[in-house]
Parts: sequence; C-alpha cells; structure tokens
Amino acid sequence: MRLDQLARDLASSDLVGDPGTDISSLQFDNRKVTQGALFFCVRGEKSDGHDFAPAAVEAGAAALVCEKRLDLAVPQLVVGDTRASMAPIAACFNGYPTRDMKLAGITGTNGKTTTAFLLRDILEYAGLPSGLMGTVKQVVGGVEEEVVRTTPEAIDLQASFRRMLEAGDEACVMEVSSHAMVMHRADSIDFDLAVFTNLTQDHLDFHSDMEDYFQAKRLLFAAGPGAAVVNVDDEYGRRLATEFDCLTYSANGAAADYSAVEVSFNAGGASFLLQSEHGDIPVTTMLPGSFNVANALAALAGAIALGVDPDEAVAGLADAGRVPGRFEPIDEGQDFAVLVDYAHTPDSVENVLRAARGLTDGRLISVIGAGGDRDRAKRPLMGRAGAELSDLAVITSDNPRSEDPAAIIEDVLAGIEDRDAVLVEQDRDAAIGLAIREAGPGDTVVIAGKGHEQGQEFENGRKIPFDDRDVARKHLRELVGKPA
Repeated sequence: MRLDQLARDLASSDLVGDPGTDISSLQFDNRKVTQGALFFCVRGEKSDGHDFAPAAVEAGAAALVCEKRLDLAVPQLVVGDTRASMAPIAACFNGYPTRDMKLAGITGTNGKTTTAFLLRDILEYAGLPSGLMGTVKQVVGGVEEEVVRTTPEAIDLQASFRRMLEAGDEACVMEVSSHAMVMHRADSIDFDLAVFTNLTQDHLDFHSDMEDYFQAKRLLFAAGPGAAVVNVDDEYGRRLATEFDCLTYSANGAAADYSAVEVSFNAGGASFLLQSEHGDIPVTTMLPGSFNVANALAALAGAIALGVDPDEAVAGLADAGRVPGRFEPIDEGQDFAVLVDYAHTPDSVENVLRAARGLTDGRLISVIGAGGDRDRAKRPLMGRAGAELSDLAVITSDNPRSEDPAAIIEDVLAGIEDRDAVLVEQDRDAAIGLAIREAGPGDTVVIAGKGHEQGQEFENGRKIPFDDRDVARKHLRELVGKPA
C-alpha cells in the first residue's frame, strides 16, 4: 500500500519524500523490521524509537513514522504523536477489519476475562463464530494463541482482526485495559458494544489516582460504541449511566435494565431469575459467587444488545464452561476444596473469599501475595482482606519483579492487625503446600493472585515456569498418595 494512502486517516501529518513509496508491513520493533516495512519511532518509558531508526532503515525499512525529521534517506511521515498514529495506519493497512465484524470491548478492573469468555461462548452458541482477545489467551478462527498483554499494540491488534475475518470469524470479544485506552492501542476500532464491569483500586502505579483511572476507562464509551452496557452496582458505572446512553445491569436486584433476583449458589454454580423487558427468565451458570452473577449479567446483556435472542443467550450461558484460573477447582480426590483464582486486587480478593465462604462448611484457608513494581497502596488492603475473611491466611510472594519479595510481604502484612493469625512463607510453592497440608475434611483452600499465569517474574525480566494449578496438583497428589 502507498505511504500517502496510509496517512489519509491521520488528523495531521507532514509527508517528507516519495508519497508513492510502497509499504509491505508495519513494525515498531527495529529487530523485526523486514524489507519494505514502515517503522514507527515510538517513544517509550526507557527508550526512544527514534534512536533505533538508523538500524531499522539498515534492516530494510522503506519509510518512517516519526515526531521529528531525521537525517535518513527514506521517506518520513512526521506526526505529533507516533504512538497515536499506529492505530489509524494499522486499521487502514489491514482494510479496516472491524467494520466487517461485530466487535465487543469489555473494560473494568475485575471481571473482564470472565465476562469476555462468557460473551464469546454465548455468541458461538448462537451460531456467530467469534474471536477472543484477552488476558488468558487469544483465539483466531477457533485456534488458541498465547498473549503477551491484555490488549495488544495497535499494529498486532488490527492484524489479528484481519486474520479473524479471513479465518471465518464474524465477531470478536476483547478485553480493553485502561493502559490500552491511554496508549491509543484501542483507537480506530469500530466497537459495536462496550461493557463496563466495575472500577476498584488497581494500576495506581500507572494512573495518578482513581479519577484518572476512571477517565481512562471512560474513553471506551466516549468513542461512541454502537451499544453500551454498565454495572450500576458500581459507583463509577452509575456515573457512566448518567453520561451515556447505556443498558444497565445489577446483580443485587437494583433497578436496572437487566437485574438478578432470587439468586442462589451451590457447588455446581449459580442460579437466578433474570428480570428485564424480555420478561422473567430463569438463568443458570457453572460459575458460583455473586461476582460471577454480575459477570453473567454483563455477558447476557451484551449478547442481547448484539442481537442474540434472550432465550438463546440464557441457554448459551448455561452451556458456557469455566474460565481458566478464575475460581477454578483443583481436584485430585482430596476431601476438601481447592480453588485457584486470579484475584490480585483488594476488591477481587474480598469477592473470591466471600464466595468461597458460602460454599464451605469447614475452614477457609487462603494464599495471598502481591506483585512487585505495581500499585503499592493496595498491598495492605489485600492483606487485611485475606486475614479478616479467612480462618487462616498464608502470606507469600507473587510476581516480585524487581522488588525484594520480603519487602512486598511486609507491605501486605502492614494491613493485618494480628500477625499471629497468619502464616508467612515467602516461597510460593512451599506456601501452597503449607495451605494444602493445613486443610482438613470440608475445608476450602483459595490460592489467589496468579490464576492462569504460567510463570513467576523476578528481577531483570527473569521468569521461571510456575502455574498455581500445577503446583496445587503436585501437593495434592503427594497428600493423597497419587504418583506425580
């Protein structure tokens, strides 16, 4: 595609050099540049892509997108913000793929992944082949792919949408992070649906405060999606509902377009009566916990907004399976329950432990940790939730990254009044084993924090294989005498 054609959607730009330069690919990593590529000189926290432009040109870049003219003998598209230019150029390069598919974006602190999985399952049940983009995995044409971040960079994102269309997908459900909105990754996407789950404390290492965090989420709705669904049990959801034309939902029976009443839980999941303009419809889901009732409502309201028949949406929800690492049971024949969950915020830890409490007749034992290089203010709040809502909390390490694991644990312990009521084991593998050995018949062990993740991150980007589910299975097999 010609360079000047790719620039047509930019608000302002200055094209220096041959406008007819043919572009064969898009790239922002000079190490991946191939002949004919358009290289984006993106400024990052630790490096500036302009410094890598010579290497990109040497590798074959046919042109550059930059914020200042460089002394290099290739055409240059000079823009005010290189990162912001990536999405409109990538959308154009890939033929505006989201114009030809139903696109649903899910945002919020907690529940994005579960809601996305449920909504995709409902759409597939209704006969609409659907892709998926999120924290756990990416699905293109029914084929699962690994992911690096919740919302990919715009170049990768638009290319994936194109691949979905070519593979037969007619819709896509994607998680949209606040980082993605602020960093323009989710620009130039034609959203048919935006869903807001909730907003609780997280990512305050990136956002200046909760209002800044909210404003980032709000961008998805300000972009003008075809329909919007928001949770009015959440104060920020209520704000959105007053600012935009939204369908609302409530898991607490509050006045809303979609409301759950007569809610009940058991080991097999949850059931409730869905009240809406479509009448009262009995609903079942394999996912227990009041927070999952909220996720189910979001998925149902979203599917109906996308044109799925209400009864078919409910049937699709009942057929939807569990989500990896979200309240996921681990069973090796032991006489107590073990649940692994991604809960890594104060609110999600509280929700998961309250849900687990409702399913156990015995003691509730939790494994709690907090990640390094992230919002430090939430650490004592997570410790307090774990200690107050569990009969026994084992405090351990999560993903310490560049921080001292012992120092992170001290931050978590700072929220616990009675430290004698908790156990501390820095080694996460040993902590999980300790919690499992402490459990007796009828007890429930909740391993919170990492969920589906398959690695533990340490200093200098070092990552070792680690999956809470596999570690739990290992200790359970030792306990019940099964071979490893």
